[in-house]
Parts: sequence; C-alpha cells; structure tokens
Amino acid sequence: MGRMHAPGKGISRSSRPYVRTAPSWLKNLYTADDVKEHIVKLARKGHTPSKIGVILRDSRGIAQVKSITGTKVLRILRSVGLAPEIPEDLYCLIKKAVSMRKHLSTNKNDKDCKFRLILVESRIHRLARYYREKAVLPPTFKYESATASTLVA
Repeated sequence: MGRMHAPGKGISRSSRPYVRTAPSWLKNLYTADDVKEHIVKLARKGHTPSKIGVILRDSRGIAQVKSITGTKVLRILRSVGLAPEIPEDLYCLIKKAVSMRKHLSTNKNDKDCKFRLILVESRIHRLARYYREKAVLPPTFKYESATASTLVA
C-alpha cells in the first residue's frame, strides 16, 4: 500500500513477536494490576497512550501491554476515564497544522509550507470524517483552522 501524499510504498518495519503471551520472566516481575496502576499514573502526568507504551517498553521492559493485562493501553484509560477527547493521530495532525500556520504567519512566502499545509489539512478532514462515522468524535465535530489552536492547547 502506498502513502497518501508521498510516492513511496514503504513497508519496511519490525515484526511483532509470534507468541502473544508475555514471557515468563516478565509475568514474575509484574502483575496486571501493577501495570494498570502505572499506566494510570503516567496518564495523570499527561502522557499520551503511545508515549505510555514507549515508557513502559523502555523503562520496564514491557513490550506489549496487552500480553500482560489482556487489554490495550487506550482501553485501560477509557475504563478509568482518562482517555483523550480526540484520538491521538488526529491530535498530532492538528498540532502539526497549527505549528505550520504559525510558521506561515511569519514566513508568508514559504510556498512549500503552504502546499504541505493543504496536504496535512486534507488528512485531518479525512481522518475526522472516519472518526465521525465510527462515532469516536461527535457528529458535529468540524476542523476549522481558526479554532484549531484551542483544540491543541
């Protein structure tokens, strides 16, 4: 499958382990409740679900949260009520668009940035339409560049 706004067909990536259960040495170190508590603690500090996964992988050696707890990070956060209001991928795209607009306010002749902003905003609209159909976002959600900075702040 190709990229949306790039010519590449890149599929190079690391593969996930075939075994879906946690290793025995990891089960002896952490229980499911310990991991869930740590996830909630990190979420209260303001970390995003993907950042929580990276922290658990790098500091605790937990490669897959699901193999220990049985549920994913975002589902654990939803059960506690700490899930982000808008999905993380959409949030990152909006954040990128806001920073590009800020750059364009001082550099008005940056034609490449103008073009890339159009591409980023088209991805935002496409993703927002998908999340509205899947009822993750309310049906009245609409991305507007004028009010986008309030969504990110």
